[in-house]
Amino acid sequence: MAHYKHLPIYKTTYELLALVTRKTKDFPRDFKYSLGDKIRGECIDLVVSIYKANSSKHRKELLENILERVQVIELMLRLSKDLHLINVDGFSEIVSLTDSLARQAQGWIKHSKDLEAD
Repeated sequence: MAHYKHLPIYKTTYELLALVTRKTKDFPRDFKYSLGDKIRGECIDLVVSIYKANSSKHRKELLENILERVQVIELMLRLSKDLHLINVDGFSEIVSLTDSLARQAQGWIKHSKDLEAD
């Protein structure tokens, strides 16, 4: 089992967390402590989920949870863009990371199923 800090999905998730933290720090007060905190919290939970999935023998449910969290983060980020809290460039930068995470999680799910089939 690879140490979780060396996994590409972990690195991408940590990069997402750092980027989201930078982008949400300038939210207006009305949104910084509600929407901004929720987005950051979901990203932190995503990092924790990746750690758990890497160390679990039953990772399918955890990986599906990762995909669900990515969708929730994308929804909140879309709302942030629509409310003009994040500019289009910042939004596209974040979405490229969430897309990468979703692809990596899907690949991990497929790999896990292949291992179970053997």
